Amino acid sequence: MNNLIVSPAPHVHTDNTVRKTMLNVIIALLPALVVAVIYFGFSALIVTGISVASCVLFEHLITTLLMKKRSTIGDLSAVVTGLLLAFNLPANLPWWIIVIGALVAIGIGKMTFGGLGNNPFNPALVGRVFLLISFPVQMTTWPVPEGFATKYIDAATAATPLGLINEGAVDNLPSTLDMLLGHMGGSFGEVSALALIIGGIYLLCRKVITWHIPVSILGTVAIFTTILWLAAPESYMNPCFHLLTGGLMLGAIFMATDYATSPMTPMGQIIYGVLIGIIVVVIRSWGAYPEGMSFAILIMNACTPLINHYCRPHRFGEKPKK
Repeated sequence: MNNLIVSPAPHVHTDNTVRKTMLNVIIALLPALVVAVIYFGFSALIVTGISVASCVLFEHLITTLLMKKRSTIGDLSAVVTGLLLAFNLPANLPWWIIVIGALVAIGIGKMTFGGLGNNPFNPALVGRVFLLISFPVQMTTWPVPEGFATKYIDAATAATPLGLINEGAVDNLPSTLDMLLGHMGGSFGEVSALALIIGGIYLLCRKVITWHIPVSILGTVAIFTTILWLAAPESYMNPCFHLLTGGLMLGAIFMATDYATSPMTPMGQIIYGVLIGIIVVVIRSWGAYPEGMSFAILIMNACTPLINHYCRPHRFGEKPKK
């Protein structure tokens, strides 16, 4: 006999499902994938295919063989994790490193905690940071997009714009237009800010995400870097550079907004986003790593329960405490 779940009114009904939400995220990621294929060629598709297939396979095996449950790959969350993990990788990364990253992302970042909705950290970022720490050389060897080498440098690989700043090679920086379109070195899924913004607008229109987290992250980075730039323009880059480079757009739109790892209330989401933005600028400006988006999101993932605790909405009819 099935147990009946009784809950008090009001009852809200919607035709939205996890599968539909994940499908919308996949659609929103397609513009960035198309740009990656244009710039990096077939290798971007290979990395994406290996990452997605590995994530789906590992989730199926862990769910059915270890957890003794029905496979959950039909909700497409493993596909999204695979896409996001791939987007955080160089297009020339060896296949076996991608498989290890997928195993860590799904096995440790997601299924260890019970699966979708129970994970405290973004699984794709768990996999990415693990690979960055374990394979730093391979994870920071960036292939040069087609045409970039002849325009800026003469090499098969190059540092990201943030890496160039860290090395003091300011003369080799791409133009603002190239950074907007994605014509620069870096993880292939994060290079085109314009493609990611298009995907973000789609998610906003479909009401998959709200504006609070992306706007608070990007706004904080813009304000913080503007202050630094105006105070010492010879030492710090302008805010436009920071907004268009690294994993800022990908993280703000697609990774920090993960339902399971971000705060539930609008105020909590704004606090969460502002702190992510501050951490990113601090790491980029004074840290050892040229990029800090992954670390900032994971740090704030750990703080999400605390933010939820202090930003809880009042119960209907309850008087706020003075």
